[in-house]
Amino acid sequence: MNKLLVAVIAVLGFINVAQAQGDIEAGKTKSTTCVACHGADGNSPSNLYPKIAGQHASYLVKQLQEFKSGDREDPIMAGMVAGLSEQDMEDLSAYFASQTMTPETVSPEVAEAAKKFYMGGDLDRGIPGCTACHGPRGNGLELAKFPKISGQHPAYLKSQLEKFRSNLRHNAPNGMMKDISAKLSDTDIELLSEYISALH
Repeated sequence: MNKLLVAVIAVLGFINVAQAQGDIEAGKTKSTTCVACHGADGNSPSNLYPKIAGQHASYLVKQLQEFKSGDREDPIMAGMVAGLSEQDMEDLSAYFASQTMTPETVSPEVAEAAKKFYMGGDLDRGIPGCTACHGPRGNGLELAKFPKISGQHPAYLKSQLEKFRSNLRHNAPNGMMKDISAKLSDTDIELLSEYISALH
């Protein structure tokens, strides 16, 4: 009986995932309003705005939903998502997830200074390694909605870590990014942002 129940739950879960998937071509058509900030393919030409090309679709959907609900605050995005349906969000996310993020580079000195911290954290200060959620290459984890952070603009990574630290951004699961970033110094954030951006 238990095996049958597990099988039914698994099938229902698969159906729900399948129904929730977006349409890439529909998303491309709908993406015209996103171009000004994020670029035609999701590679933002300005470091004020994130690159969303190649980001996990589930993470993008989550952010759009939270911009709309107000759980993540941004006056520009609040206006952009106000008229989006759930299907619009799925389609847009599918399109941008299908694109390829452009790479960033970092100096060997910064890479050497930040690698150990990114990989293993700082036990003395109670800071876990970033790899626990984002992986050794910064690719994140789709099912857990942990974002891909490699290839992102360093300035954008820095601004988001600072927002988590000051609680201006508070939409991470269980407040974990606020707890971690609260222990980061300005130097930590600068180094991590530059290092993470160039992970491949």
